[in-house]
Amino acid sequence: MATIWDQILAEVRTHLPEEDFRRWFGSTAYASDSGDQITIWVPSEAIRRQIVNSYSDYVKRAVLAVGRPYTHVRFVVGGTDEDPGDEDEKV
Repeated sequence: MATIWDQILAEVRTHLPEEDFRRWFGSTAYASDSGDQITIWVPSEAIRRQIVNSYSDYVKRAVLAVGRPYTHVRFVVGGTDEDPGDEDEKV
């Protein structure tokens, strides 16, 4: 069964060149969905930063497209516990 992240990725993929999509989103992994926040694991800080800085608008539009207008997506490096400084990194 597809996760909400799979649905969001499918939408994002339609708006990006395949190479960019694979490079930045290919190694992401669904962690959890609390209703108002979806947490996604990323393998490195560099990938997290690139997604947040360059692709957050695509992610936000995809979240709306899948019917979750009040949901934020949070990217966490390696699935570790939340760093309080990362609160601003929600999309």
